[in-house]
Amino acid sequence: MSSSPLSKKRRVSGPDPKPGSNCFPAHPVPSEVSIAPANGMAKNGSEADIDEGLYSRQLYVLGHDAMKRLQTSSVLVSGLRGLGVEIAKNIILGGVKAVTLHDQGAAQWADLSSQFYLREEDVGKNRAEVSQPRLAELNAYVPVCSYTGPLTEDFLSNFQVVVLTSSPLEEQLRVGEFCHGHGIKLVVADTRGLFGQLFCDFGEEMVLMDANGEQPLSAMVSMVTKDSPGVVTCLDEARHGFESGDFVTFTEVQGMSELNGISPVEIRVLGPYTFSICDTARFSDYVRGGIVTQVKVPKKINFKSLPVSLAEPEFVMTDFAKFSRPAHLHVAFQALHQFCSQRRRLPHPQNQPDALEMVNLAQAIKGTASPRLLQEDLDEELVRQLAYMAAGDLAPVNAFIGGLAAQEVMKACSGKFMPIMQWLYFDALECLPEDREALTEDSCRPRQTRYDGQVAVFGSHLQEKLGKQKYFLVGAGAIGCELLKNFAMIGLGCGDGGEVIVTDMDTIEKSNLNRQFLFRPWDVTKLKSDTASAAVRQMNPQMHVTSHQNRVGPDTERIYDDNFFQALDGVTNALDNVDTRMYMDRRCVYYRKPLLESGTLGTKGNIQVVIPFLTESYSSSQDPPEKSIPICTLKNFPNAIEHTLQWARDEFEGLFKQPAESVNQYLTDPKFVERTLRLAGTQPLEVLEAVQRSLVLQRPRSWADCVAWACLHWHSQYANNIRQLLHNFPPEQLTSSGAPFWSGPKRCPHPLTFDVHNPLHLDYIMAAANLFAQTYGLVGSRDRTAVATLLQTVHVPEFTPKSGVKIHVSDQELQSANTSVDDSRLEELKTTLPSPEKLPGFKMYPIDFEKDDDNNFHMDFIMAASNLRAENYDIAPADRHKYYDNEWTLWDRFEVKGIQPGGKEMTLKQFLDYFKKEHKLEITMLSQGVSMLYSFFMPAAKLKERLDQPMTEIVSRVSKRKLGRHVQALVLELCCNDDSGEDVEVPYVRYTIR
Repeated sequence: MSSSPLSKKRRVSGPDPKPGSNCFPAHPVPSEVSIAPANGMAKNGSEADIDEGLYSRQLYVLGHDAMKRLQTSSVLVSGLRGLGVEIAKNIILGGVKAVTLHDQGAAQWADLSSQFYLREEDVGKNRAEVSQPRLAELNAYVPVCSYTGPLTEDFLSNFQVVVLTSSPLEEQLRVGEFCHGHGIKLVVADTRGLFGQLFCDFGEEMVLMDANGEQPLSAMVSMVTKDSPGVVTCLDEARHGFESGDFVTFTEVQGMSELNGISPVEIRVLGPYTFSICDTARFSDYVRGGIVTQVKVPKKINFKSLPVSLAEPEFVMTDFAKFSRPAHLHVAFQALHQFCSQRRRLPHPQNQPDALEMVNLAQAIKGTASPRLLQEDLDEELVRQLAYMAAGDLAPVNAFIGGLAAQEVMKACSGKFMPIMQWLYFDALECLPEDREALTEDSCRPRQTRYDGQVAVFGSHLQEKLGKQKYFLVGAGAIGCELLKNFAMIGLGCGDGGEVIVTDMDTIEKSNLNRQFLFRPWDVTKLKSDTASAAVRQMNPQMHVTSHQNRVGPDTERIYDDNFFQALDGVTNALDNVDTRMYMDRRCVYYRKPLLESGTLGTKGNIQVVIPFLTESYSSSQDPPEKSIPICTLKNFPNAIEHTLQWARDEFEGLFKQPAESVNQYLTDPKFVERTLRLAGTQPLEVLEAVQRSLVLQRPRSWADCVAWACLHWHSQYANNIRQLLHNFPPEQLTSSGAPFWSGPKRCPHPLTFDVHNPLHLDYIMAAANLFAQTYGLVGSRDRTAVATLLQTVHVPEFTPKSGVKIHVSDQELQSANTSVDDSRLEELKTTLPSPEKLPGFKMYPIDFEKDDDNNFHMDFIMAASNLRAENYDIAPADRHKYYDNEWTLWDRFEVKGIQPGGKEMTLKQFLDYFKKEHKLEITMLSQGVSMLYSFFMPAAKLKERLDQPMTEIVSRVSKRKLGRHVQALVLELCCNDDSGEDVEVPYVRYTIR
C-alpha cells in the first residue's frame, strides 16, 4: 500500500500551535484513508460525511445526528500517564473533531507499567510529545497535537471539552471555574492504585437529546377514552413498556383523528397495557386502530461547578455493597491532594507515618465539611489504604476509569446518554491479598523497573508470579486487543516460563479499526492474531506471546489437547459467539482452569470470573430465550420493523444459502433424493422444487440473467404476493363475527410499483443480483447505471390473482392444515431433475451471512428487503445501523443433558415430558439433520415403539449411522405449540450425550 508523502503535511484544526507544540501526525497517512474528511470537518463538522465503514458499530449506538455533533468538538486531554492515554485513545477512536495532548512532565520508569505508548528509551522525555505520534496513528480523521506549555485561559478557550488527569486540586479548581463560566465541559479523572475518581461538569444548561439511547418504543392501540385525561389501552399481546414522564405521538388512529400528528404528549402509566394522556373529552369518538410511539424529547440538565460540587457532592454508586464509601473517598482524595501540596510528593508505598498523616488531614477536612457530606465516623482504614497505594499506577484500573471518562466525553460532545451526576468513586480493594502483612514497605518500594507502579500496590512477589503465568487468549478482536494490552502492561507471561498464546482465525477489516486499537489502516487484510501480538511486543518487549489462527472446537482438539490445557494457568475468552464460549467453558471445567469471560453489545457489557471449586461456570446459567415471531406474522401479517427484518433474514437464507447447499448435496450424495422423500409434510416438495429452480428454471448463464432474476423476484415479493393476499382478504373484508379483518395487529398492505429511479428499489436489485451471481460463481457488478439499463430489457409478466390459493391466518390454522403432498408432483420432479452425471464439476456456493463486511452486499440486501416489506405494510423503515440489535441474540438454543443422574440416557418420552414441564412446550415434530425422530402424525405403533427408546438409539436407527465416540452432543430441531395451542418458533436443542 502506498502512503502519502510527508511533504504534504498541512495545518489541522484545533488551537493555534504554541511553543513546544506538535500538531502534525508523525506517520504518513495511507492513501485509502485520506485525512481530507477531517479537514472538511474542521470547518463545519455538520456538513462532513461520516465514514460508515469505519464508524459502523458506533453509528449503531449513537446514530448519525449524535455522531455529527461529536465531530464538531475539539478535546484537550491533560496528563499523559496511563489514565490520560487510555482516555485519549478512546476519544480519538470515537471520532471527535480534534484532540490535543498536554503534559509538562517527563516519563518515569513507573509510567511504563500503564502508559502503553511509552518505550524504555522514552524515559526522561516529555510524555505528550512521545505519545502524540503513536496516538495520531489511531484515526486518520482526527488530528492529534501535543502541547507542553501552561494551561492558560486563552489556550483553554479553544476547546469544547477539557479532560484533566493527574492534576493538583488547585489546578482542577482553577480550570474548573474557568470552564464552568465559559461553557466548556469538564471531566476530571484520577486513579491511585486500586482507587479511581471521576467528576463531570457539563455546564448549567446542557441539552440532553436522549437519556438512554434505546430505540423508541411503540405499541398498537385498541381503545382511547373521551375523558380528562383520556386513557389509552394497548393490545394485550405485549406490555407497552412506557414509563410515566415519557412523551408519545400517535398515528393511524381511526375516528379520534385529532390524535394523529399531535405534538408529543406526556403520559402517566396506569398499568402494563394502559396509560393516560391529555384531555380528550372534546375529541371525536375513537373507532379503531392506531400506533403510539415514544418520542425522545430534549431536556436541559444542570451541573454545579467543581468548587461548589466539591463542598456539596452528588455521588453515582458503582457498588451498592459499598454504599457509604463514596463520601469517605471524597474526603480521602482531598486529604491526598493536601498531602501532595505540603510534601511535594505522594505518600510512600506502605509507609505508616505517611498514612497516619493522611488520616489526620482527612479528619481535619471532615471536621470543616458540611454535616451532610459524612454523617458517620471517618473510615480511617480506607484512608490508610489510599495512602499505601497512592504511588501505584495500575493498567486495568486505568482502563476502567479511562473507559468511563471517555464515555463522559462522548456524552458531553454528542448530547446522548445521561452523564454522571457528578462524582463517581471506585475501589477494587478485593484484589489485595488476604494476608496483608505480606505487603511491606520494602516489598513495595520502587526498583527502577517498568513495573514499579504495580509493585507499589501488590509488592514484588506478585510481579514475579505474573511473569511465570501461561495464559490462553481466545479472540483478538475489540476485547482481545484491550486484554493483550493489559497483559503486556501488568507483565503477564513476561518472565521465565511465562507465555500468552492468542488464537483468532479472522483477518482485519476496516470496520474493526474504530474499536480494535492495536490495528492500523495499513493492517487491513492481515491476520488479527499476528498483528495484535506484534503490537503488544512493541509495548513490552519482555512479553512472550505466541499467535495462532485456529478456531477452537472439536476439530482442533488435536492441537489444544490434554498437554496443552494442563500446562495453562488460565484461559481468557474474547469471543463474539455463544457456542465457542460454551465450548471453552466446558474445556476449562474439565481441566479445572480459571476462565475470564467477557462480552459487549452496544453500550452493554458483561464480565464473569470462573474459578474452579469456587464459582459456577459460564454454562451454569443462561438468559431466557427471546420471544419468537409467529410464522404467519412473518409471512403475511407483519406490524413492526422487527418482523420485516426477520423476514428479510429468512429470505437471505432461503435464496442464497439453503438452495445451494441442497444442490451440492444432490450432486454429490446418491441417497439425497431418497432421504429427502422421507422428510415430513411438504418438506420433500419444497427441497426438490428449490433444487429444480436452481439447476433448471432459474439457473443464470450471465450477469444479465442475475439482474433479470432479481427484478422478477422483486415483483414476486413486493407486488404479486401482496396482490394475491389482498385478493384473498380484501381491505374491507369482515370476520365471521363482523369485525374488520384488517384491524388490531393486522395491517392492510399495498403492492409496490417498481421504479428503477427509486434508490431503495435499485439497492435491492444490486444486492440480490450480486448475491445470486455469487452462488453460481459468476462475476457481479457495482455499476448502478449499467444495471438500470439492463432492467429496461427485463420482461415482467402481467400478474393475475388466482382463486383457490390458501393463505393461513394463524399458526394454529397452518399447523392443522392438510400437509399431504401430491405424489405425482414428486415423481415429476424426480424425473425432470438433471442427472448429476450430466453436470460434471458443477457446484454452487452457499453464502453464510456476515454482518461486519460493508462490501459483501449482505447487509445491503437485509436493509433493502426489510424496508421494502415495511413499505408494503406502512411500517416505519429502519436505517442500516438498527439491524445489528435485531439480527443476533446471545441465547438461541436449549441445552438438554441426555444422561440422567442415574447414568441412564433420556428416552424420547422423557425428552417430550421435559419440554412440557420445563418450557410448557408441546413438541409436534422432532428431527436430527434429515432424520425425523418424532411427529404428532406418526403411526401409533411406531410411536409406541420409540417412546421408551433412548434418544441416541433412535437417531442411530433412523439415520442408519452409528454415533462415533467423538460426538459429544446432537443438534435437534423442534416444532412446538405453546400452552395455548399456538405454533411458536423455538431455538434448536443441544442434546449432550457425553
